[in-house]
Amino acid sequence: MGPQSDQPSSNVTNVPLSLPDSEAGGLFWRFLPASWLPFVELARLDRPIGWWLLLLPCWWSDALAGMAQSRGPDLWHDALFLVGAIAMRGAGSTFNDLIDRKVDAFVERTRLRPLPSGRVSVRGAVLFLLAQCLIGALVLFSLNDFAIKLGLASLILVAIYPFMKRITHWPQFVLGLAFAWGGLMGWAASKGELAAPAYLIYASAILWTIGYDTIYALQDAQDDAMAGILSTARLFGSNVRLGVSLFYLGAMLCAAGAILLVQGRLGSMLGLFGFAWHLVWQSRQLHPSITSQMALRLFRSNRDAGLILFAGLALDNWIVHLIIG
Repeated sequence: MGPQSDQPSSNVTNVPLSLPDSEAGGLFWRFLPASWLPFVELARLDRPIGWWLLLLPCWWSDALAGMAQSRGPDLWHDALFLVGAIAMRGAGSTFNDLIDRKVDAFVERTRLRPLPSGRVSVRGAVLFLLAQCLIGALVLFSLNDFAIKLGLASLILVAIYPFMKRITHWPQFVLGLAFAWGGLMGWAASKGELAAPAYLIYASAILWTIGYDTIYALQDAQDDAMAGILSTARLFGSNVRLGVSLFYLGAMLCAAGAILLVQGRLGSMLGLFGFAWHLVWQSRQLHPSITSQMALRLFRSNRDAGLILFAGLALDNWIVHLIIG
């Protein structure tokens, strides 16, 4: 699949097998044909942090719903959310790269992505996008009717997000609305409705997303300024630590409120404490001259922060379930 005429020319043979922020050298690079690897990159399968961050609010919400019903997390739902998160993260990334392929060509970190480098054609990317959406649809339609309608509503946010960075300094807020949607889905899949704990964990995930994506955007702040791309990283400037800290504080408080509403016990409190400690640690590393490598490390560490909170919620659920019988 050759380069498109509207893409910048590049010497494709000089393009490395992995991008600067990918986790190369794993199973994909060992066992897949070379012709498949650009699609691995297009779906961000070589950067699993994306689907982890999409998945974790689903698991938080499902665990809270389980706590409200005096049982553990629904492992079947959690497995479906895992498959759906991988598929829809890939679909969202593919759609975003289709929209941004010309802009990406002028940003150092993104110019070697499959579309701007010409390793995947626009037609090939569209077909790949449709295949990923089909997998996501199969997962979604395995849930109850209320959750299906709720999941379909999120597509509006997914569709508008790629355009936000051109018109507002707050694309991270729109990304938060989309990426945190699992905070609603986990509860809806379990209970067929929404309630205050779901709204609070959704708010927590939104604020968390704004914080960690601001850290991610620090990698591109200079290139974004030249390309006219807006972000909270550029907006906050030298006050980035304060900005991220405030959003992280809001995420902690909203998560605490959700846990209190479902009468969380020791396990939940330990998970919340670990989550809060991790976010404070991240904030303390931020300063105006932070390197791209450090910003990427902090961003990726949010998988661990989210898993700590989920582990606490799940532990609380399982302990109560064992005691009650």
